[in-house]
Amino acid sequence: MENMMSQAFRDLVGVVARLRSPEGCPWDIKQTHESLKPFLLEEAYEVLEALDTQDPRHLREELGDLLLQILLHAHIKSEEQTFDIEDVIADLIHKLIRRHPHVFTATSGEAPKLDSEQVVNQWEAIKRAERSTPSDSVLAGIPTSLPSLLRAHQIQKRASRTGFDWKTSEQVLEKLDEELGELRGATSRLPVSEPSVQQPSAAVEHELGDVLFTIVNLARFLRINPEEALRKANNRFIARFQYMERHAAPEGRALQEMTALEWDTLWEAAKSQEKIESHQASVPLETQDNE
Repeated sequence: MENMMSQAFRDLVGVVARLRSPEGCPWDIKQTHESLKPFLLEEAYEVLEALDTQDPRHLREELGDLLLQILLHAHIKSEEQTFDIEDVIADLIHKLIRRHPHVFTATSGEAPKLDSEQVVNQWEAIKRAERSTPSDSVLAGIPTSLPSLLRAHQIQKRASRTGFDWKTSEQVLEKLDEELGELRGATSRLPVSEPSVQQPSAAVEHELGDVLFTIVNLARFLRINPEEALRKANNRFIARFQYMERHAAPEGRALQEMTALEWDTLWEAAKSQEKIESHQASVPLETQDNE
């Protein structure tokens, strides 16, 4: 099996090299690191979507698409004679071994018993020791290109490891109430006019940013990834809204022609349908057949 996997990987590297060769694909040949950036992000999110669907075949396909992006970036560097995919793999192997001393370097039978949080702390300590300038900020290296919610989460996690943190989630909730009060104060000072013609307010933007940052803190205390939570909330909203559209259509009406009460009735029906589908998805097929 190992030899088959190695050969398959070599074949894949060869396919990518052929695509980038003078006799290859015009589209692949003209790609650069910069032009491939959107595709890398897109494929990563499609992997997340495949994980949500829990469809193994879909996940298998999307993981392959993501792997292609990695191979393309590595091959471009090999063309520049900077590094190749084997260097990438070698570096990763060394990093994993170096940052897991409790697994790879501990004497047999004497490996320390670490829980997952201790492992993360050890990983971060090793990363800090690896920096060329140990005096670097603990917040150094967090990519600015991360989605803002995820970046806020990473910033707060790093800062918390210095002890700069709340003690309880209740304290975060109190801070959230405080920030919401400041946001209400900022919005109360806006001129009375239609929202569509208001000029953006720097003060409101500032306070709204603080509210969002505090919500991310709350998510962290509840051990919830805020980016993941919002992504799932987006998907729920889309599913419920499309349910409303479908069930308004048979009556020959558009949503904008309905009253707020009718919207609410359809929305609650969509939520009920969501619960039914969620229950069915969690029940084994043989159990469903007996229901």
